[in-house]
Parts: sequence; C-alpha cells; structure tokens
Amino acid sequence: MFLLYFILSGLVCFLVLKWMKRRMHCMDVTRLNGKTVLITGGNSGIGKETAVALALRGARVIIACRDEEKARKAVREIKSRSHNLNVIYMEVDLANMKSIRDFSKSFLQQEKRLDILINNAGMPSVLDWTDDNFSMCFGVNHLGHFLLTDLLLPRLKESSPSRVITLTCSNYKYQKLDFQDLNYNLFPFFTYCRSKLANIYFTQELARMMEGKGVTAYSVHPGYVHSNWTCHYSVLFRILMQVVMFMFFVSSEAGAQTVVYCAVSDEVLPHNGGYFTDCRPATLRAFARDPGVAKKLWEASERLVKLA
Repeated sequence: MFLLYFILSGLVCFLVLKWMKRRMHCMDVTRLNGKTVLITGGNSGIGKETAVALALRGARVIIACRDEEKARKAVREIKSRSHNLNVIYMEVDLANMKSIRDFSKSFLQQEKRLDILINNAGMPSVLDWTDDNFSMCFGVNHLGHFLLTDLLLPRLKESSPSRVITLTCSNYKYQKLDFQDLNYNLFPFFTYCRSKLANIYFTQELARMMEGKGVTAYSVHPGYVHSNWTCHYSVLFRILMQVVMFMFFVSSEAGAQTVVYCAVSDEVLPHNGGYFTDCRPATLRAFARDPGVAKKLWEASERLVKLA
C-alpha cells in the first residue's frame, strides 16, 4: 500500500512539474523570405534555436558571437536543420566596445538590410569585468547590446518596418537601478537582475525614440531555460543545476518560442516597447514602467559607451 502511494505521489509530482514547464508555441507561419536577421549569441541555446526557426521561414540569418569554432559548427547545424544555406557567422565580443564598433562597421558595409535584430547573448550571474572595466553582466547584457543597437539603427530604419527584440528575465523584479552605481558588481544575482531590468528600460526608450520611424522594440522573458549558461561556474554547481534544470527548466527550443513570436507576428505591433512571455504580452511591475528612468538610463548609457 505504501509503495503504491509512493508511486502515485511521484507520478502526480512529475505531472505537476511537466505542467509547470509548459510553454506556449508560436503558431504564426509568416515567411521571412528576403529578410535579414541578426542574432547575438546565436551559436547555442535559445539563440541557435531561434536561428533555426527563422531560417526555416526563409530568412538570411547572421549569428554574431565571439567563438569562431563554435559559431562555424552552429552554422553547419542551422543550415542542416533548416535546409537554408543563407546562414553565416560574424565575429563580435560584446564585452569589448571596440569589437562592437568594428563589427557594426563591417556589418553596415556588407549587409544592405537588417529587418530583425535579436539581442540574445547574455552573461549569467558572474562577478567579472569587461575589457572596458564594466561589470560583466551590465557590460554585456545591457551596454554591449545598447551600443550595438545604436550603431545599427541606420540600417534598421532603412529596412523598416523592422524589429529589435531583447531577451530579459523575470528576475528583473528583484532589483532597482542605482544611478550612483550602475556598474554595481557586488552580489552576482543582484548584478544580473539589474542588467535584466536595464534591458526592459532600454526596450521602452528605444520604442519611444523610434516611434513613427518604422522600428519597433520588444523585450522577452523566454522562461527558465535548460541551456549551457552553467559553463561559467564550477563542476559541482553544474552537476547540481543539471538536476534542477531537468525538473523545472524548459528546453532551448521552447524558450525560443516567444522570441520567434515577437520576430514574426503582427499581433505584437500594438505593444511596441512591451514585455512578452509565453507568446503574449505580460504586465511589468510598476517601477519597471517608469519612462523617466528609461530615459535617464539611455542618457547614462550613451555617456558610458561614449556616444554622447
């Protein structure tokens, strides 16, 4: 009797966990023939699955990453899975402002279109510094993508209607920005949360600035995704997280669904600057919807990356 109870309890727990892990699937079948998509960090995880999904729709897909060997391997896989040969790799290191500027210059010289920019690459909760002495989370997750997007705006506007999609995380709710210390790098988790909040403010201000110019912007929480982000941590932590991710996290393919939805669906257009999860708009905490803070962060970011 006890054994039967144990088995039934385990089955119920498993079904509950499976239900909790469910994600909406993007059902929009819009084609992207003739469109160019740029995805940062497109060599693995959500970025690679997004690249496959958009290449399947006929887009020219460019994955931008810093590791050439991994990128070339990813390009081969994306081509094979999508049966689309119009997939290439370009090198960029989002932890290095010079690399971003060099990349953007090369991109503008080589590519005549940019219809969808997906700011996907991300740094997890680590205490480290970029080559320009920014905290790694804030420097890569926010400032790197801020500079990249700003430098590519001319091509985005020329290719309008175009979209900018920036991946964030629901963990934004655990921190607020401190403009006296934007480069905060004390507690790893809080550093990460602040960078994800910055992604949301960035999206809102970009949407406001581009209103009427043919460029729309969306931030996406893809869910908690089983990917290779644990590679930045110790072996013991990686082993422990494998168990946690198996039980609670979703696959990279499932995590990519809302990104794909925001890239292709016209349903998102009335929600310019909005925050999405599970292929639908979601409500942000009140402090994360402050246009004054969004504008202040934009101006501060311009000074930090030397655009102003």
